[in-house]
Amino acid sequence: IVEHTAHEVAVRVLLIGLSRARAVRECGDTVALHPVDVRAVEEVVGILRVLRATCVSVVQGCGEIAADGAPDGTVAVAAEQTAGRGRRGRSFQSAADQGVYLSALLRPQLGAGALLPLTGLCAAAMCSAVERVCAVRPKIKWTNDLVLNGKKLCGILTELGMEGGALSYVIVGIGVNVSQKAEDFEGEVAGIATSLERELGTPVSKNALAAAMIGELDALYTALLRGETADYLARYRRDCVTIGKEVRLMWQDAGEKVLALDVDDAFGLVVRHENGEVETIRTGEVSVRGLYGYVE
Repeated sequence: IVEHTAHEVAVRVLLIGLSRARAVRECGDTVALHPVDVRAVEEVVGILRVLRATCVSVVQGCGEIAADGAPDGTVAVAAEQTAGRGRRGRSFQSAADQGVYLSALLRPQLGAGALLPLTGLCAAAMCSAVERVCAVRPKIKWTNDLVLNGKKLCGILTELGMEGGALSYVIVGIGVNVSQKAEDFEGEVAGIATSLERELGTPVSKNALAAAMIGELDALYTALLRGETADYLARYRRDCVTIGKEVRLMWQDAGEKVLALDVDDAFGLVVRHENGEVETIRTGEVSVRGLYGYVE
């Protein structure tokens, strides 16, 4: 049994090593809000190891344990995030016990360029995780949002850690909305976000969803290390609702209407401008919105 501290939070640990639990017990007297079902995790985890935090900004927490030398495949699962983040500095609302918020710390022996598609790969994997538990498959709004019935269900953020000009680690942060009601979303998020229980009308097990997410991440990481990710790209293209639609590219101070043609092999969005020029848009450069709403 190991106990870590990340920021203001005592992290209790569930160590899973190479397909079987080596130690399972809660450390300290902190009460778990929705602990991952150990039996389910034992069945799905291969490379990954699981840490469970009661309250932490998961990506930030993973960055700290990465700096402390945490091993490849460490996963932090939090019941709450106090400083959730999305792309381009946006916040990600992640209230206590209403979602599954996790981050995976990976140390692949790959160049940074080989990891450019990782966010898109994770989106395809998380669609499969939700489908396993809920028997409904979300769609993907380019580049990294899972949507259900036209509203945002899940956000994904990847961050690279460099040391001496070489890749030291990558953190994949994922948050899935599970039990929020309409009134639980605040500000501009209220008009674009939803949750699994809100859309399905039935309870969803956070235990089962967390286990499925970890299992799909483990399978994806294995495929990434082997260079066998073509199936994930095919699934992404099949699930991407942006392809074939007129969308608005949101630059920092302006918007432009384009036609989304395809997603390339590195998950760039291929678009045609109104003047006929074809261009590939990379993540981080722009945001994409539908002409009349978040997706459409």
